[in-house]
Amino acid sequence: MTSPVRLLARIGPEIVAAASDNDPTNVGTATAVGAGTAYQLSWVAILVGPVLGVVQAIAAHVGVVAHADLQSMTLKRYGPRVAGVLMISVVVVNVVTISADLQAGAAGIGLLAGIDPRWPVLPLGTTLTSYVYVWETIGRGVEDPPDDSPLDRRLVHARVGAVAGAVFTAVILWSMLVTAAATLGQHHQTAATAQQAAQELRPLAGSLATDLFAIGLITSAVVALPVLMATTAYVVGAQFNWRRGLSEGISRAYRFYTVLGASIGLAVAMAMAGVPVLGMLVAASLIAGFATPIGLVVLVRLARDPEVMGDHPITARLAAAGWAVAVIVGGLGVFYAVGAAAGKF
Repeated sequence: MTSPVRLLARIGPEIVAAASDNDPTNVGTATAVGAGTAYQLSWVAILVGPVLGVVQAIAAHVGVVAHADLQSMTLKRYGPRVAGVLMISVVVVNVVTISADLQAGAAGIGLLAGIDPRWPVLPLGTTLTSYVYVWETIGRGVEDPPDDSPLDRRLVHARVGAVAGAVFTAVILWSMLVTAAATLGQHHQTAATAQQAAQELRPLAGSLATDLFAIGLITSAVVALPVLMATTAYVVGAQFNWRRGLSEGISRAYRFYTVLGASIGLAVAMAMAGVPVLGMLVAASLIAGFATPIGLVVLVRLARDPEVMGDHPITARLAAAGWAVAVIVGGLGVFYAVGAAAGKF
């Protein structure tokens, strides 16, 4: 009989992958927006839930029916040019997001250690890359080890720890950031640094505010970064039909792991450029806002394509909702770009 701990470990990867979206990029954007508007845009949260639900429903339906990833299906159905555009949109967003999240994690370490936040960038990036390389190498071939083996227990404990970290990120950090952002907004202040955002948490957490905020940044970065790194390498590998996946050995999928390492290397270089951490986090979200409609358009087209979905395409109603999301997200991106060019933002 499967114990609750082992069951949690088995579903842990799904929880961690979902929680990786609660990364410092989203946290930083929420802080910056909240600092400028306080609670005035809280109603947007009511809209975000259904929007995410529509995208997740379409993506899950396509995955279950087609048994393939989006990049591979796009390449097969629409050719290398369209697939190349999709790949570039994903890679650009991911690399900028990796850089922003890496910088945020380093800022958290800097807050705890009282050092310049630029110093931990390289060690943190190197540690996470080594973790992905070494841990996945150890984990391969032991997906079903004996229940009482030491390695099995280490795998279970590590996965449960990752789930616990994801829960902390999703609940504690977001609650704190909402308070910090609203406090800044009420005082008509902007959040330019992690230190300033942490300072605004003192009314909530007292002298532990900075430490709690720093731990939250580090936790969210550690949860999100391996997912983003692997996703970047997987998309590039799918475009060029390389052997890919963390289940593959480094010698068998060396190009996949090379891209994975290059993504963090480029992110480290960008993070060392000296851009304020919250500014970098907001920039990553804005770039994602412009690139997201590309993937949404491709996803909805594939979901209604009989050559891909056979007798199980998504319903016309769900497709209409998907098109609406793509138009809204794309329209908001254009609106922001025009407003920024006109000096409105």
